[in-house]
This record gives sequence, C-alpha cells and structure tokens, in this order.
Amino acid sequence: MRKLFLVVLFILGSTGAHAQVVKERSVDVSIGMGISAPYDEYDVIGSGFYAQGEYVLHLASWIDVRAYLGMIIAEKIEDEEKEKGYRSTSSAALFGGKTRITAPIPWFAPYIELGYGASLGSFETYTPLTGKEQSGLLFHFPFTLGVGLGPDHRVNLEFTYYFHDSVQQFSGAAAVGLSIPLK
Repeated sequence: MRKLFLVVLFILGSTGAHAQVVKERSVDVSIGMGISAPYDEYDVIGSGFYAQGEYVLHLASWIDVRAYLGMIIAEKIEDEEKEKGYRSTSSAALFGGKTRITAPIPWFAPYIELGYGASLGSFETYTPLTGKEQSGLLFHFPFTLGVGLGPDHRVNLEFTYYFHDSVQQFSGAAAVGLSIPLK
C-alpha cells in the first residue's frame, strides 16, 4: 500500500517537472448528496453530504491524473431498519489519487475514474450479515462514472463511489462539479 502511494506521488511529481507532458492544469470542485451502504443485499442506507476538490493534470484530451481531497458525512436514515439496530454510516475525510479516462466527444464526454486512496474518519456497517465499526485511517478504491458537459467539458455530472473493504461498505455521491482552469 505504501509503495503504491509513493509511486503515485512520484508520477505526479515527475509529471509536473516535465511541463511539456502536462497540456493543462485545473481545479475541479464537486458537491452532492452523499450515501453509505453495505456490500451485502440489505437495504440499510445512510445519507448526507459530500464535497470534494481535485488538482488535475491534463495529459491529453482523453486522460488526466488527479489528486483529490474531500469529505463524506452519511448518517442513518430513519425507518424500520433503525429499530432493528441496522445502519450504514460514514463520516470521513477522503484523499488519494486517480486517473480519468474520457471519451473526447464535443459537448458530452462520458468518463470513468479509477484510483487508490485513504479515508480518515469513522465507519459503521451493521446488517444481519455484517457487524463492523472502525475509526481512523482506512484504505479505499475510488470509482466514478460521469459525463463532462459543455464545449470544454467544464461541468461534470457524476456518480462517485469509495469502496471500503475493511468495513464491508461503500460511500459515494450523486454530485455536480465545476472545472476551473489554471493558467
């Protein structure tokens, strides 16, 4: 895990050192409705707030590298499952690196993001099959499906998820974002 983080950090650092590789730099900000749900099939969902910022190095029109920092707060939803003691909650800061691959289509560019990161916070997953609670640093795998809109794809609509294997849950959001180019 530590070696992978160092490799990603090295790639980001060396990419910045060779300016001819980086076509453009930008900052992306997104906000949305956060969720938390267990891996198993039970309908135990937490909801709340999600926000994230990303520093983006555009390598080509179809690929970029991103460092991200965000937060998720998803508390339990009031329903009959609460009475049974079942819940799925997340309250954490999210950080890491990921890569976006985009179909370079004018005005409507679908994309997928994959990466590796860590969460610092607290998580609870209680269902009939799972009983896990952890606080502190947990590793996660981010996965996003989205679409960039506009002539320069500056507006993003996305479904973003963070898979936390150690607590058998995923956190995520339906979010809207804005890309701000840096000169």
